Amino acid sequence: MADDSFQEKTEQATPRKLQKSREEGQVPKSTEIQSVFVLLAGLLTLYGFGYLLYYKELLSLMRQSFTFHHIPEMNFIDCVFLLRTFGFRTLIILAPVFTAVFIMALLSGFVQVGFVIAFKAIEPKWDRLSIIKGFGRLFSKKALFEAVKSTLKLIIIGVIAWYIVISEIAGIKMLHTVQIDFILLYTVRIAFKIFFWVIVVMIFLSILDYLFQRWQFMEQMKMTKQEIKEEAKQSEGDPQVKSRIKTLQYQAARKRMMQEVPKSDVVVTNPTHLAIAIQYDASKMNAPRIVAKGAGRIAERIKAIAHEHDVPVVENKELAQNLYKLIDIGEEVPAQFFQAVAELLAYVYKLKGKTS
Repeated sequence: MADDSFQEKTEQATPRKLQKSREEGQVPKSTEIQSVFVLLAGLLTLYGFGYLLYYKELLSLMRQSFTFHHIPEMNFIDCVFLLRTFGFRTLIILAPVFTAVFIMALLSGFVQVGFVIAFKAIEPKWDRLSIIKGFGRLFSKKALFEAVKSTLKLIIIGVIAWYIVISEIAGIKMLHTVQIDFILLYTVRIAFKIFFWVIVVMIFLSILDYLFQRWQFMEQMKMTKQEIKEEAKQSEGDPQVKSRIKTLQYQAARKRMMQEVPKSDVVVTNPTHLAIAIQYDASKMNAPRIVAKGAGRIAERIKAIAHEHDVPVVENKELAQNLYKLIDIGEEVPAQFFQAVAELLAYVYKLKGKTS
């Protein structure tokens, strides 16, 4: 057999490999989507709190900053007080933006990959300190792609800003003739226009980037045929996989069993906890056969299906308990119960107008 390292990775990654990579923090995600969320958070916050915080507070702050010369003989304590006051007010102005940006940055990750805690992803990797490997990453295809993408973004943002500023050039030339509050409002309006169109373009680019990142990730996750065989061998001994297989097998068996209930001649109950479906075809069977049985909810389901398909449901506590405990599905009724089952079938045939 050829060495695994020389085999071509042509097979799609298995769910187990994708789950393992997810646990290690390797998931397809786009930084462009995060950038869009952050820009959108900033824009909406500025729009929502604009007049209250950014217009009134910023305007007040700017006016006070131009009145320092009216304070005679400022000493060190006065300077500290002013810096602390201005710093606190600046923090109040910026706090809503920082909070919104932080929340949206987290939300952008959750939208792309869901809730993932991967401690392995933040473990220190000493091989990253290698200068040779560092140069390799610096000049890799991924780094080149990111550089081209960043350059393209800068060009697009520059073109948008230039076009909007040029369209507003007449108003900009008149700003020296108006008061500072109008200058501030006019500047904010232009900034909003630039932000809006940048976000529109970024949304389109982020969608393309996410699709590319996901395609690239799935290509990197591809496996060789030998890797899939090895994983299958390992999975056979995995308790979780075994448990899952047993669960699926049980569900399939129960589904097949329920499909046999409409074909049965009678369902015997105890009457509340057990239900056993019995079928008898004299031309094909040597004795009546148990085609379905169950307790609790399964018994209720068997009785419900029987009622839906006009299969008689008869109460016989002792017979139901014995059949449930001693006979498996698909087995014929043993001789010791022939008399009881024969009487039951005779009663059912009589109800249906049949002859045994």
